[in-house]
Amino acid sequence: MVKILLHGCCGAMGRTVTGIVKDTKDAEIVAGIDLNPSADCGYPVFSSLKDCDVKADVIIDFASAKAVDGLLDYCVATKTPLVLCTTGLTEEQAARVSEESGKTAILRSANMSLGVNTLLKLLKDAAKVLAGAGFDVEIVEKHHNQKLDAPSGTALALADSVNEAMGGVYHYVYDRSAVRAKRDPKEIGISSVRGGSIVGDHDVIFAGKDEVVTFSHTAYSKAIFAKGAVQAAVFLAEKEPGLYTMADVIEAV
Repeated sequence: MVKILLHGCCGAMGRTVTGIVKDTKDAEIVAGIDLNPSADCGYPVFSSLKDCDVKADVIIDFASAKAVDGLLDYCVATKTPLVLCTTGLTEEQAARVSEESGKTAILRSANMSLGVNTLLKLLKDAAKVLAGAGFDVEIVEKHHNQKLDAPSGTALALADSVNEAMGGVYHYVYDRSAVRAKRDPKEIGISSVRGGSIVGDHDVIFAGKDEVVTFSHTAYSKAIFAKGAVQAAVFLAEKEPGLYTMADVIEAV
């Protein structure tokens, strides 16, 4: 039984993870961390990691980028593997995640969905054929009106997947209103929509002459991210130090 410490347990994603784990045979949440502790989680909740005296096999994080530095301090000090689900990290924080993964296992992914991570693999094959044939690449992402960062981490990951397959020749364009010019063939346009309660919708468009190929992923609930995070936690527990991704989880399924 994998013992999980849930960082950000009282937020929307934290509560979703709690519900998923209740139906998971090989995992249990032994404690939670939240700035606004709630007594109805079914496990002890602490207001900070410093106050937590419960030992866990792995941490699932769905808190905020502001809390990542302290979280990394704790994971390194206690040698606790970390499934880092928080997005919107600074470049400095992302660099530190890579550095600290040499001391404890860290799994970081812009999106915890198995579907999205399968799409990342498919895009590499598609890019070699379609982008290689001169198709333009555009990404449109849609999320709810409470999301703080734009573009989404998933949109950037999708762009990176295409770019890596093509040898890194593309640059990203987020706003065309400031420049009146024709589209650069070596750009990937990334557009963001924020509205209502959209959980997550991503389209990767390959537009060629007289034909368009679109890869789409739609999230209908946050449960898909929670399921992926729990699968990642079970996978990561007892792993050696290193930086892992959901691609490693998919290969192990």
